[in-house]
Amino acid sequence: MEIGPPPVTFTVVMVRYIVNLKHTVAALSAVMLLCSPAIAQDDAQIAALLEALRTATPEQAENAERDVERAWSRSGSAAMDLLLKRGRAALAAGEITTAIEHFTALTDHAPDFAEGFHARATAYYRADLYGPALDDLETALALNPDNFNAIFGLGVLFETFGDNRRAATLFRRVLALNPHHENAGKALEQLKTSGIGRTL
Repeated sequence: MEIGPPPVTFTVVMVRYIVNLKHTVAALSAVMLLCSPAIAQDDAQIAALLEALRTATPEQAENAERDVERAWSRSGSAAMDLLLKRGRAALAAGEITTAIEHFTALTDHAPDFAEGFHARATAYYRADLYGPALDDLETALALNPDNFNAIFGLGVLFETFGDNRRAATLFRRVLALNPHHENAGKALEQLKTSGIGRTL
């Protein structure tokens, strides 16, 4: 179902979200300083996987990316992992409302699990619910600043809102984390052909 809010309301809401999210990109690195000692070991493991991805050859990149995404998809709870799996399956089947319901149950019960918010942001985006998608991406990145897929999603949304310069900055951030991210590379090249991002 297409969503068509009144133009004025939509503009006001989007301006509010974009103003709030201007701090998100700058905060990506700063949030990492807030990690607690209790999760330091897991963070070290993730950091090692991210480093392996950054330095992977093209032949190694797919497996390295899969390793990172697999690690991010582990919540530490079998029940929560099942909700994520069911939500993703529903989304893949085009059952967006059902997917949102699964992801909402997941975020309600596991509010510190970044991938739950990232997954729901994807579902919201496919439902044309851009405001909630922005909210969830902001939360996902506060919890996991290195989630290159969430950063890419944020870039796509900024591009949708016409902020191509900020979108280019985000796509560059994705490629710094994952040099083999094909979609980010293509998106940045498209912006460059239109004169955006060449000096960023």
